[in-house]
Amino acid sequence: MIRTLCDILARLEGEIRRPDLLRYKSAGAWRDISSVEFVATVRSLGSGLLDLGIRKGDRVAILSENRPEWLAFDHAILNIGAVNVPIYPSLLPDQIRVILENSQSKMLVVSTGAQLQGVVPLLPSLPDLARMVLLDPTVDTPSQCISWASLAEAGKAADRSNPHRFREARSDVAAEDLASILYTSGTTGEPKGVMLTHGNFASNVNATLELIPFGPDDVTLSFLPLTHALERMVEFAYLAAGASIAYAESFDAVTRNIAEIRPTVVATVPRALEKIHARILERVRLSPGIRRALFTSAMALGRGAVRARLESRALPWLIRVLHPAADRVVFSTLRGRLGGRLRFLISGGAPLAPEICEFFHAIGIPVLEGYGLTETSPVVAVNTLARTRIGTVGQVLPNVDVRIAEDGEILVRGPNVMKGYFRNEEATRAALEGGWFHTGDIGRLDEDGYLAITDRKKDILKTSGGKMVAPQPIENLLKADPFISQAVVLGDRRKFVSALIAPEFQRLEAYARKAGIRWQDPRELLEDPRILDFFRRRIEEKMAGLPSYERIKKFRMLPKELTQEAGELTPTLKLKRRVIEKRYENVIESIYRE
Repeated sequence: MIRTLCDILARLEGEIRRPDLLRYKSAGAWRDISSVEFVATVRSLGSGLLDLGIRKGDRVAILSENRPEWLAFDHAILNIGAVNVPIYPSLLPDQIRVILENSQSKMLVVSTGAQLQGVVPLLPSLPDLARMVLLDPTVDTPSQCISWASLAEAGKAADRSNPHRFREARSDVAAEDLASILYTSGTTGEPKGVMLTHGNFASNVNATLELIPFGPDDVTLSFLPLTHALERMVEFAYLAAGASIAYAESFDAVTRNIAEIRPTVVATVPRALEKIHARILERVRLSPGIRRALFTSAMALGRGAVRARLESRALPWLIRVLHPAADRVVFSTLRGRLGGRLRFLISGGAPLAPEICEFFHAIGIPVLEGYGLTETSPVVAVNTLARTRIGTVGQVLPNVDVRIAEDGEILVRGPNVMKGYFRNEEATRAALEGGWFHTGDIGRLDEDGYLAITDRKKDILKTSGGKMVAPQPIENLLKADPFISQAVVLGDRRKFVSALIAPEFQRLEAYARKAGIRWQDPRELLEDPRILDFFRRRIEEKMAGLPSYERIKKFRMLPKELTQEAGELTPTLKLKRRVIEKRYENVIESIYRE
């Protein structure tokens, strides 16, 4: 059990000895950082921060992509009792300014020269920001900066002159002390600074390690931003368990890096799983007929086996006889494309379509879908290898209480719940009213204690006829179609429910060529009556079984995918509905004018 996050470094100093604790790619080759090197680096950085005047409670911001230096700075900050303020590197300068200003950060760690250029013009408006540290050794450091190497060297010198200082600072850190301020990505409104203590994180790490079997034999690939509460917490858990963490070169390189690293566990988000699922189905579609038939038969066997196992039923004799061959011929090949060693995946951040979850279970890679928020450090509930129910986010953690309010909102109480929002007492009182954290999510608990998330409270649509419609389940139904990449369900205060659809363009173009449809610009395809009719039939098929007021009556095709860069998705790839509705206001109005 860990009491504070400082205990993780203590474990690495003592019982954990690993030559490849961290891995990163440089000049085309993977390079290793041992546990001994990591501990020494953290100590040097921590001593360097103390030498620069950073003290307990001071805020130090990190503006960087995932890399070993991020993790080293995180633990250096935590072990001297300072407070880490992570900043998504994809944010615009004005958004970065708001976070630095609100957090009153005294120091900023920046990764690249480009980030530095974006921040320097902000300095006159940030009187609290006294110093910056630059990670990139190839960039000249301006007067406001100190290089990573210089800080580490200064820390080593300070440690030699006072070898007890770092350890004394660490021993002064208590569970109730603030560890981090994480600014919510904000699907609506301005982000708020979530204050999480050492005890908040520690409770979640301890509960996770009890339920999910991370161990010293595990290797993971890190590609979710470390600013994301889920990735941050699981990396604490990986280190506490002695697992190895490899950092992906970029999000675009994840597929290649998985083949190189061959991870055993990976934390991910539904969007990444949707992409993998779509790529597999596309390969199957382009394969010879006999292979397609073999895949279809194998999937039927795999899904049947999963359903029987999760329902604790004996396997039907036909599945028992044929499933080993299906696994050997089909599923082992699919697993091989994902490195061949994945024991399970962890999915969080947004709802995962049950069909996609079942698909991965069927091919022999269980998906442990969980639920949580930044404000809950983050995990509230999670499926485990021993207890999984597809279509839910699992059972609530043993040390956490959940109840469902009269309006369906999920309320949470426990040691993982935040201290509050930084410098925002009004929002804190509202969120923690009655001693429970109000999640803003709508859900239900079944008779066995499995939690299901049905939608965001603020996202619920109310048609002009008074019908309440939850958009996320409908969007998940639509995204399960291999021709649909993204879907945005609309209809608040409208006569009926409609949708914006972003197609899987590569698959759509392949279909159009086969159907003899000519086009020069992909936009022409989206206006072709044959293509529109094709999507109309597919959407109607997905809507079968839904009440009439929840069915998509009309839709419009989007000319491109929604992206984080365009401000349409949060850094955790959730829809920014207000932004999307404003940007496509004319398109939406055209739906309801017809």
